[in-house]
Order: sequence, then structure tokens, then C-alpha cells
Amino acid sequence: MDFSIELDQLKSSLSPKADQDLRRKRILDTLLILLVLPFLIPLALLVTMLIRSGSRGPILFRQERVGYLGRRFRCFKFRTMFVDADTTTHQGHLHQLMNSNAPMMKMDSKGDPRIIPFGVLLRASGLDELPQLINVLRGEMSLVGPRPCLPYEYDNYLPWQKERFATVPGLTGLWQVSGKNKTTFVEMIQFDVKYAKNKTLWWDLKIILMTVPALVIQMLETRQARKASSRPVRRKTSYSNRAIEQYSFTKTALVSAVQARAFP
Repeated sequence: MDFSIELDQLKSSLSPKADQDLRRKRILDTLLILLVLPFLIPLALLVTMLIRSGSRGPILFRQERVGYLGRRFRCFKFRTMFVDADTTTHQGHLHQLMNSNAPMMKMDSKGDPRIIPFGVLLRASGLDELPQLINVLRGEMSLVGPRPCLPYEYDNYLPWQKERFATVPGLTGLWQVSGKNKTTFVEMIQFDVKYAKNKTLWWDLKIILMTVPALVIQMLETRQARKASSRPVRRKTSYSNRAIEQYSFTKTALVSAVQARAFP
């Protein structure tokens, strides 16, 4: 399938004011980043110290992602996995999510040996994505938009699913504040397409404000999932089984007593 033809059709379907809307989004993104920059710098330093204390290797992780109109770019994140961690398991997990109605749960929610110490906390809190602000300042991403997908994920998209590339990808988005881990892959795409077609600056501000409580809920859910997965499995004996065992024992004893009296 020639994806360039589909993307050309998507580009031609954009409204004349699409470029103007994106310029306004970038102005808003830049202003908000400059506003919170004094708080982000010490936070980024703290994350750097946590990564250094738990694992050797680079602080940042770079990965090719697919963005606006299918353009490839290098996406930055704080590294939360051990160096040279196997990525084939993630591809298999993602393929399963794309072809099922299962919720979009991350692999690390129930334990992942590839994750470094403090990695689960960084991922659940969204702090691992702070370096993507570099991508925002470079114009490759926005604060709000669909999640930037991986190339092998993009290669398996259906034509209607590529409509999510009609806007710039973001750190947070409509899907992230609408249930995220409780939604299916198709529902995620539907949220992304809805945002791409109806985005406004006011909607961006609303989503940004909704992101904080959404992250808190995500951290609590991740903690509960890990507790449940680490809880030892206890051998269960149902009441009915115990009752049957007691009944059998009583019946055997009673029969023996009757036989002893009948046949002394």
C-alpha cells in the first residue's frame, strides 16, 4: 500500500486555516512552556538523579516516531528501561492490542523486568516524557495532540485511522484524559480523530487542566495493579469442598459404628 498517496489525500483535505491553527497552537505551547520553565528545570534534574542512581547508561532515550502528516522525527524521553532492552515483546503486545478489544494497558502495569528502578513511577506520572518539550519547541509536537505512534504501528493503520495525523502529536490529549488504559485501541483512534477534526485553543487549555487529575488516577491504578500482581497466590479450599470432606468422614465413621454394633 502506498502510504504517501493516502497522506497526500489527507493533506489536500485540510482546511485553508489548518496552518493558521497550528501556528496559534505553537504560540500557546511556547508561552506555557516559558511560564512553567522555572519549575521544570529542578524537576528534570531530580529525574536525572533518579535514573543515574538506578541504572548506568544515557539519561535520554531517542526513538523514531510518526507525527504530523506521517512525518518521521526523533522523539525524546527520559530512559526508563535498561540499556539494550528487548523491544520485540512490546511489538507483540501492541499488535495484540491493535487486533483486539482489550484495554490499552501498559506492560509495566503488572511488572516488567526491563524497567529500571523508579522507572514505573516515572512512566505512571508522565515525568519520563518531559524531554518531549524539546520536540514541542522544535515544532515536531504540541502540548496537546494524539500520541506519536511508532513506525511499525503506523504501518498497520487502516486508512480512516490515519486521519489522526491531521494534527501535530502531543504530550497529552483527549484520549489521555478520557480513560486511557480503560479504552481499546479503536476507541483511542476515535478520540484522536475527533480531536484532530475539532481542536481549538480553549479545548487545549481544558485538556491540559484535566491532565493532572488523570495522571494521579493513572498512578493509583498502576500501584494497585502492581500490588495485585505481586500478591502471593494462596491455595483456596472452598466451603463446599470442606463440607464434603467433613461429610464423607462423618459418614464413614457412622457406617463403621453401625457395622460394629450389628456384627460384634
